Amino acid sequence: MKRQEIAVLADEKNILFLEDFFSKRKGYRPHYFDRPSLFIKFVRDNPPTAAVLSARYVKAVSEILPSCPSIALISKDIEKTIKEAMARKVHCYIYTPFMEVDLEHKLGQVTAEKRILSALESRKKELESVVDLMHLISETLDSKELLFRIVRKISELISVTRCSIIRIDWRRMTAFVVASFENPSFRGVELDLNKYPEILAALSSKKNVIVKNVTTDPIMSGVRETISPLGIRSILVVPIFHRNSIIGTLFLRTSRAQNSFSESEINLLNSLARASSNSLYNAFLFEQVEDEKARLEKLSITDYLTGIYNIRYFYHRISEEFSRAQRYASSLSCLMLDIDHFKKINDTYGHKTGDLILKEFASLLKKSSRKSDVLARYGGEEFILLLPETTTAGAVCEAERIRLCINKHVFKSLKTRREITISVGIASYPHPRIKTHDDLIASADTALFAAKNSGRNKAAIYDN
Repeated sequence: MKRQEIAVLADEKNILFLEDFFSKRKGYRPHYFDRPSLFIKFVRDNPPTAAVLSARYVKAVSEILPSCPSIALISKDIEKTIKEAMARKVHCYIYTPFMEVDLEHKLGQVTAEKRILSALESRKKELESVVDLMHLISETLDSKELLFRIVRKISELISVTRCSIIRIDWRRMTAFVVASFENPSFRGVELDLNKYPEILAALSSKKNVIVKNVTTDPIMSGVRETISPLGIRSILVVPIFHRNSIIGTLFLRTSRAQNSFSESEINLLNSLARASSNSLYNAFLFEQVEDEKARLEKLSITDYLTGIYNIRYFYHRISEEFSRAQRYASSLSCLMLDIDHFKKINDTYGHKTGDLILKEFASLLKKSSRKSDVLARYGGEEFILLLPETTTAGAVCEAERIRLCINKHVFKSLKTRREITISVGIASYPHPRIKTHDDLIASADTALFAAKNSGRNKAAIYDN
């Protein structure tokens, strides 16, 4: 049990009584002073649980008495001295003849009052923090800003190295960082929960998880070697509930000197989690809707088999790029690519193998393309590649590089080594007969037809 610190300022008449009193009680640790200045300095620098002082010193130290629970020892002029002591904010007193049971009772009384006042002050700050947080939340409808404000407020109230809000994806049993006070843009990062046993423990128990010391706590045994070099001392995970379901966790890490978070800090975090749960739930719903919207948008422009863009998206992009090329008199090239004798591959190996080859072929094309290029599946075994800011000469180089890459590649799906070749049609703007983006596509298709008719496994240029 932690001993209670007691500051003692006593004259010769009282010192023997006090020394004898405290020598019999191991729950107290007295600090004796014979000068008011030293007593005041100690109380200010190391606030004790309580102070015991001879009445003659009350006036000299009255400046610090309101902030420190104190007991005055009164030896003479009892009624007058009691009034003076009370006027100087002494909390209570005993008078001669001094009795140990009386001092014991008064010490218990002032220390209990201090605990209650301390708890009330802590609760007051906690409620003020909750009110401040709710005010911050009410000022914005932006879910990303809302989440960041919550973790930033927590980091202002509690000294932490890291503070994050984690969203749990129950379908995939994974987690995502949705807000982090260290960096507002640090979000959307997926976490491997196997590397965060403290979060798993909080999810499973639906209770706070406090890791007092990462070097000794058994929860961290599997990841201790990874965490120890980071200088993290203790970890606190606070589940956030909405209608009895966990929607996320406040995830805090600290490397401060003390081993763990205090009880008042944990209570504060629990209050903040409860106060913000509805807002967090709405924000999480918004995040999920946004994620689903992004997923559907991606699906709407993606070819289901190959994972590259579909022709719908390609038409949208070529329209934009063609208008830009016209406006700025820049070059724009289009490659139409087709796998030679693909029907024979399907007939020999089956359509399932054919599909695997198309996926692998699309992956090769994607790796070979520049970031500014637009690659799409045109239909069947035909693919189309748009090359912004590229002349005919540049398009020919690109087509030859891709053709040779395909020739050398060994497709995993084929049971025996078989060389796959492609034919490429090339069309470029500006050109006298290419007036629209549809003309550019049709011209590339015409060039592809010419490459096929002249023997395949080659590139042909429109009108050349």
